[in-house]
Amino acid sequence: MRRARHILFLWADALFLAGALTLLAGLGALRVPDLAVSDALYQQRTASDGEIVLVGIDQKALEELGPYSQWGREILAQALDALNAQEDCRPAVIGLDVLFVGETDPEADARLARAAGRYGNVIVACAAEFGSGLVEYRDDYRLDGHRMLSFDQPFEALRQAAGQGHINAMLDSDGILRHHMLAFSLPDGTQVPSLALTLADRYRDVRGGESVDRPPTDVRGFWYLPFCGAPGDFDQSISVTDLLSGRVDPARFAGKIVLIGPYAAGLQDGYVTAADHARLMYGVEYQANAVQALLWGDYKAEVGDNTQLALLFVLLLAALACFWRRPVKWSVVLWAALCGGWVLLCLGAYRTGRVLHVLWVPVGVTLLFAGCLAANYAQAALERQRVTRTFRRYVAPEIVSELMGSDPDSLKLGGKKCDIAVLFVDIRGFTTMSEALEPERVVEILNQYLTLTTKCVMDHHGTLDKFVGDCTMAFWNAPLPQEDYVMLACRAAAAMAEGARPLEEMLQREYGNTVSFGIGVHAGPAVVGNIGAPMRMDYTAIGDTVNTAVRLEANAPAGTIYISRAVADALAGRIRATPLKEPPRLKGKAAGFEILTLDAVLN
Repeated sequence: MRRARHILFLWADALFLAGALTLLAGLGALRVPDLAVSDALYQQRTASDGEIVLVGIDQKALEELGPYSQWGREILAQALDALNAQEDCRPAVIGLDVLFVGETDPEADARLARAAGRYGNVIVACAAEFGSGLVEYRDDYRLDGHRMLSFDQPFEALRQAAGQGHINAMLDSDGILRHHMLAFSLPDGTQVPSLALTLADRYRDVRGGESVDRPPTDVRGFWYLPFCGAPGDFDQSISVTDLLSGRVDPARFAGKIVLIGPYAAGLQDGYVTAADHARLMYGVEYQANAVQALLWGDYKAEVGDNTQLALLFVLLLAALACFWRRPVKWSVVLWAALCGGWVLLCLGAYRTGRVLHVLWVPVGVTLLFAGCLAANYAQAALERQRVTRTFRRYVAPEIVSELMGSDPDSLKLGGKKCDIAVLFVDIRGFTTMSEALEPERVVEILNQYLTLTTKCVMDHHGTLDKFVGDCTMAFWNAPLPQEDYVMLACRAAAAMAEGARPLEEMLQREYGNTVSFGIGVHAGPAVVGNIGAPMRMDYTAIGDTVNTAVRLEANAPAGTIYISRAVADALAGRIRATPLKEPPRLKGKAAGFEILTLDAVLN
């Protein structure tokens, strides 16, 4: 039941995190960077088929003919005549990316209208202005953000003489031009196709082909434009003055689509497009890109946001399952696979005509990766602290620190030889007392004594090795080297003897009987390390020094601290010690092994 509840909570957290990241994407938190990355990935420069020629109203023309605002309409009439001068070299269709709204000079207007109508291959521009406004909807009104506010079209004579198409260039919310409006409807229901669509259809008609296939559009008539060229990629070498002066071979225009329009920065007909966020693309180049895309028919449909959000949610759940409690190296591999795989999927989908959000999945997966990495690290740290706290109750802190350290060799069997000071302390008279008391009380008294011995060892920076019944073993100078380690051992022994007195008095009062410590301290070389089997080992010390210390303790009377001559010599002048006149014979030691009682620690 507890495990089931834990799993349920994990799933709830996973659903919440995936849902929150999906919601952020749906609310547009990644819109601007996603569009920028998508443009960089998708919009790749491709050579056009050479059927579109640009004639620019460029800086050279402005310098030779004067400011554009002072041009008469007869200049463009001359340009149309020049393009159609040789019948066998006439363009298939000519598009004027210039608005001729209202009448100006009657003679110039008439000449332009005659030039546009004489050859039957001219398409002129119109444009609508869109904005927010109220529109009638059933029995009420509602706000429409794409309401037509006005419509500008050529003057009457030109409108009658030539075809027309709109030149509206509508920026996305981030100020980038990446869509093309295929057509819009006038209030009377008349459809107004774009200049690019009209040019492409007329070109196909002249060449004896069918009209171009229509791209998939949204409810407002926009379609995603795959640019084939960045600013300057279409032929820009022809100035309108070169055309008028006859410096261009007419065969260059034969049977092609010719676009005439502003090609100078001062004419303010430039846009930041998906093809290049750093340079402005002139409107006539944008029209050329749209015409080329329509002729190729390689259309891209943007997959609906709802579909992509659902896919994002599922992938984020999968990513959570991949990252949760996974080793870091595998998490990194999975993160790279998910992000890289998604980018490759986006490229593959684009080539088959589907446009996906490039950044949604990588950003979501990266956030989950970082979050799971942090959570896994925090959980591991908490678990490590819990294990360490628990482990410290059984093993000395110094041993815990070494075993929990970063060195993998610390958990291998084996040891090293070093000089240590060893202390053994045992409770005298405890067996006799335990026979007269309840087991619970026996354990309680034993724990009081062991708590005292443990505290004394810890306070003096010793390594608590083990408890054997009512006996405590500790040593100094391992696993970490210590200065004055022999003195630390003797101070711990003295503290134990002093701390035992209140316990002895309490037992005497309550039970009419008491117990006390017998302590032995010796110093010398020993082997310290992990001793045992691979599946169960102890960090301990072994050797003659340890054996000698335990035998000193075994022979020490109640309330007495026995030390060896090695300890006394190491602390000469810093302790008071009395040699035993008739020392007991220690097992394994030759006669004459000197034993002393530790009377006081001086400093």
